[in-house]
Amino acid sequence: MKTKVRNKITLYGVSALLVTLSGTNLFAQESKTTSSEANEYKTVTIGLQQWTSENLNVGTFRNGVHIPEAKTKAEWEAAYKNESAAWCYYNNDPKNGEKYGKLYNWYAVNDPDGLAPTGWHVPTDKEWQSLITSYGGMTKAFEELKKVDGFAAKAAGARWFEDASFNNLGNITFWWSASKNDKWNAWYHAMHFGFRQVGRDNGGMNTGHSVRVVKD
Repeated sequence: MKTKVRNKITLYGVSALLVTLSGTNLFAQESKTTSSEANEYKTVTIGLQQWTSENLNVGTFRNGVHIPEAKTKAEWEAAYKNESAAWCYYNNDPKNGEKYGKLYNWYAVNDPDGLAPTGWHVPTDKEWQSLITSYGGMTKAFEELKKVDGFAAKAAGARWFEDASFNNLGNITFWWSASKNDKWNAWYHAMHFGFRQVGRDNGGMNTGHSVRVVKD
């Protein structure tokens, strides 16, 4: 069934972000499809929320405005200096985009032009916590979120804020929330495939993380 809508993170960070999110398992799910640009995304219903079950892979905002691709270290750092939106593929390889989607800085997430397709939005930190709670908390959530017929999490890696290097492909995945912690840091959730846990932390807005979106 298909539906259309218009339109080096290192282990020190992992230990810091592994906080417990507990609650009752409420989820029931169904798969649909939503589209943006030329991309189509599978979706999954978890609890009362409908999420994409693939990482975002758009190069324009919902109004068609182009989001700059930052391939070089200088381009990535310039976006941070200007507090402007940027995206990249992991290792600047489009083949990684096909599997894992794009990595975005938080300025792209927060841009008023809107990163998500019409009718969808980047989830807040509270909505992410609600998702984890729907799956029964941190430990149980890992097993559920990695299921290929559900949320289908993949270890997409990240682009580090400090030197714009790429790291942790196949090991950890990080997703931005729409919520900032302070002037320079925003909240994100992560899955460590070695530790088999889900966690929450905040980090530099010039870090490159993946993005999921949730229905309005």
